[in-house]
Amino acid sequence: MALVEREPLALPSGAGTGVAVEPLGVLARPHTKTGWRSWVSTVDHKKIGIMYGVAALLFFIVGGLEAMLIRIQLAQPNGTVLSADLYNQVYTMHGVTMVFLVIMPMAAAFANYLLPLQIGARDVAFPRLNALSFWMFLGGGLFFNTAWFVGGGGADCGWFCYAPNSGVAFSPTHGVDFYGVGLQIAGAASLIGAVNLIVTVLNMRAPGMTLFRMPVFTWMQLVVQFLLLFSLPVITVALFLLTFDRSFGANFFNISQGADPLLWQHLFWIFGHPEVYILILPSFGIVSEIIPTMSRKPIYGYPFMVFSGIAIGFMGWGVWAHHMFASGLGPISWPPSPCRRCSSRCPPG
Repeated sequence: MALVEREPLALPSGAGTGVAVEPLGVLARPHTKTGWRSWVSTVDHKKIGIMYGVAALLFFIVGGLEAMLIRIQLAQPNGTVLSADLYNQVYTMHGVTMVFLVIMPMAAAFANYLLPLQIGARDVAFPRLNALSFWMFLGGGLFFNTAWFVGGGGADCGWFCYAPNSGVAFSPTHGVDFYGVGLQIAGAASLIGAVNLIVTVLNMRAPGMTLFRMPVFTWMQLVVQFLLLFSLPVITVALFLLTFDRSFGANFFNISQGADPLLWQHLFWIFGHPEVYILILPSFGIVSEIIPTMSRKPIYGYPFMVFSGIAIGFMGWGVWAHHMFASGLGPISWPPSPCRRCSSRCPPG
């Protein structure tokens, strides 16, 4: 029986013609390979991870200089290097820089670079959102530090910015305003990145890469992204309330108008205690990759390590009140907190 060859159908999309059809205009994937434009316009997860790392190191230098000023001031009694007000500003800016602009983006650097490689994905699920996340983070960090130059000085309310110290009466300059808006921008960036990485892990694993074949680092990062997903909206609400208090005359934290200053503490630490695990779990994952690799042995107790990371993430939501032990919560609400705190130590052990 003779075989009859037929011309392939010409599809409108260009499929089967050997010609790749790409979206036009701003929808086209960036093609610049070299020079600074390749970094500014990139959507490659590796380059974005490198940029996160470089930005974190630059902010680390800023935070380190602020730390040096603090130590010089405290090197001898009655130090005169910094005034009392300037010391409060340097202390606050150092704390915020190290937590939000150094440790968190450094973890994001490792996640962006390594996580798609570890699960066999070509890239993250939403490459352009990944780029948007980095540039929003960088913009938020720069905006926050701009307070030194145009805000009358940095924020001076401590990195936790307790009310009523964050009010206009005690912080009349615009440093706290830059604190509120800058962290909202950086928080939105982290939220976008969290959604991106969660979708990447759940939907873009290579064939055969089941959840319990993923590396421990990928698991720890997945737990971290879920913690970010649920904790960042809480601190975002608190920052919005603070911004409205200072800029629009609201009274969410104004004690003279009947507000409760503990509202800020609850909102901040409901975010702040999961933040502890957001900062430490990536390190757990990195160590869990280095030790078996360098010892050339498979990691012992893999399922227990994975479930302990998940348990830490869950239990971290119930222990925020131990940060408020001096706030006078009362004999009913305070005692359960240290008990829950102790129980949350069991999974790492």
